[in-house]
Amino acid sequence: MANDVLHELAQVLESRKSAPAESSYVAGLYAKGLDAILKKVGEEATETVMAAKDGVPEKLVYEVADLWFHTLVLLAHQGLAPDDVLAELARRMGLSGLEEKARRGQGA
Repeated sequence: MANDVLHELAQVLESRKSAPAESSYVAGLYAKGLDAILKKVGEEATETVMAAKDGVPEKLVYEVADLWFHTLVLLAHQGLAPDDVLAELARRMGLSGLEEKARRGQGA
């Protein structure tokens, strides 16, 4: 189910790239460019942190959904897809965090 949601959302986000800016929130965000998208990702990350500090699970889930959404917008804007991130997470499976960080330092 989660993969289906990500793929469906990715398709919608991709379709918004060619839509007129005034036709949707995402089309408008794309039209404003990378800096506007990055600003939204930063705002949503901050709101996620604040929600976690509040300790209200429903609020945290809501804010993480906003963060994920805007991150997906960023990925699409950069020509990437959820599968690119999922492949990277799959690559890291079975590695300890320390081992993975050490490999990054070696150019892997």
